[in-house]
Amino acid sequence: MAPIVRPTSIIIDIFIIVNLSFLALDIFIAHSTNEFSRSAEWIPFYFSLIAPIFLGIESWKNWSNKQRKTQLISIVIGSISIIIGVAGLIWHLHSSFFEYYTLKSLVYTAPFIAPLAYAGLGALLIMNRMVDQESMEWSEWLIFLGLGGFFGNFILTLSDHSQNGFFIKYEWIPVISSAIAVSFLGVTLTQKYSIQFTNISILIMILQIFIGVWGFYFHCMTVLHSDAPGYFEKIVYNAPIFAPLLFVNLAILSLFGLIDLRYKIID
Repeated sequence: MAPIVRPTSIIIDIFIIVNLSFLALDIFIAHSTNEFSRSAEWIPFYFSLIAPIFLGIESWKNWSNKQRKTQLISIVIGSISIIIGVAGLIWHLHSSFFEYYTLKSLVYTAPFIAPLAYAGLGALLIMNRMVDQESMEWSEWLIFLGLGGFFGNFILTLSDHSQNGFFIKYEWIPVISSAIAVSFLGVTLTQKYSIQFTNISILIMILQIFIGVWGFYFHCMTVLHSDAPGYFEKIVYNAPIFAPLLFVNLAILSLFGLIDLRYKIID
């Protein structure tokens, strides 16, 4: 089993830029359910529109001039992204949980884990600027952030699918799948010099990609067959159409770390 492409800091930059840009669409759909009733709900939307432009400029300069790296913009944007993520977590919990302090209010509140996507991307951005990509630590950070994302995804899928009492038995698949991903990535970090276990973890991440695509198909079918009058309403007031793609996203991030780790173990 030989990985084809070894990830680099530039590839991680592209991954971050694409994800931040896509979050603008995701935020627009999610906050359209209440028509952006609070002005603060526009903050992550505009941030996701503006931040990728500045990151793209800085990344291009770093790629063009490899002798002189700049990182100020990335550190600032990464820090703001973390603040937005943590603030969004608290904001979402205030919508219901902090008022009643019950498991029911936690399940039926706004998806409280979702804003942490910004915190994760911010941490990834800062790490990618401050840690040498040739070090073992760089690989471990990629895996650790993937692990954290899958743990959040476990909570997200568990709480989201609890809203309809896991009416369809297949809804347990992403919950179990996320738990498996967390387990394997966690063990990989503790057994980082085991090439065999790293290979198994790579296969597990590839499986996560298939599960994410499969889930995306089911969510699309749910949206298309809903009774809402228009396509925009179908997307906004139904199962979150892009949510399963988080499996694909986190699996790719984890694969970056696992593949780079495998190269370093072999070397």
